[in-house]
Amino acid sequence: MTGLEHLDTVDPQPALDRPTLRIDGRQPLSRAAVAALDAACDTAEDRGGRDTLIVELSGAPQRPWPHDLTVSLVSKWERALRRLERLPAATVAIVDGDCGGLALETLLATDYRIATNSGRLVVTAGGEATWPGMAVYRLARHAGSAAAIRRAVLFGTPVEAADALALQLVDELADDLPRALAAAARRVGGVCGTELAIRRQLMAEASSTSFEEALGVHLAACDRALRRATAGAAS
Repeated sequence: MTGLEHLDTVDPQPALDRPTLRIDGRQPLSRAAVAALDAACDTAEDRGGRDTLIVELSGAPQRPWPHDLTVSLVSKWERALRRLERLPAATVAIVDGDCGGLALETLLATDYRIATNSGRLVVTAGGEATWPGMAVYRLARHAGSAAAIRRAVLFGTPVEAADALALQLVDELADDLPRALAAAARRVGGVCGTELAIRRQLMAEASSTSFEEALGVHLAACDRALRRATAGAAS
């Protein structure tokens, strides 16, 4: 699966009949990029979280970002990524070849990640400036002490597919992407809506929240699960 379409394309009849977003990391951040990501989130939300959102990623910036890039636009892009992270639907990303810029940032906001053996994660710098997004934050939060991440952030050394798998930045390597994608969509499609959001929140907050602070949230989740089980048994 090569030659992924530009990022402003949301395929209305994607493979596996699921909503699909295609992002070309060679493209600069733009209003069209934000609109494409928001449109994909709209589609997933309109379907009530019942369908997995497929995100196809490839490409890394080959030139510095435009001089007219604004903090306001970066902020809108980050809010769209945050929305992606909180969708009521599971998200599955596939990476083919280099993945940098917008593609890398989007990858790090998805739930399940598949890469080909030729996949490489590229932290992009423009001249003397760091890429103006949260990719460095997400990489460091995940595995900041790893040598491969340190080299990627400091020197722009690509993270090869095998290292990305070892660091759990991707979940699996596969050369038969359609088959791997179909299997992954079946695997993650059983959880959606509020339940998925709760699980993400519990995981995200575990590393920065004390046991005492986390206990109330976990008990609330437990109470909700017990109520649902009781209601299911009574019906």
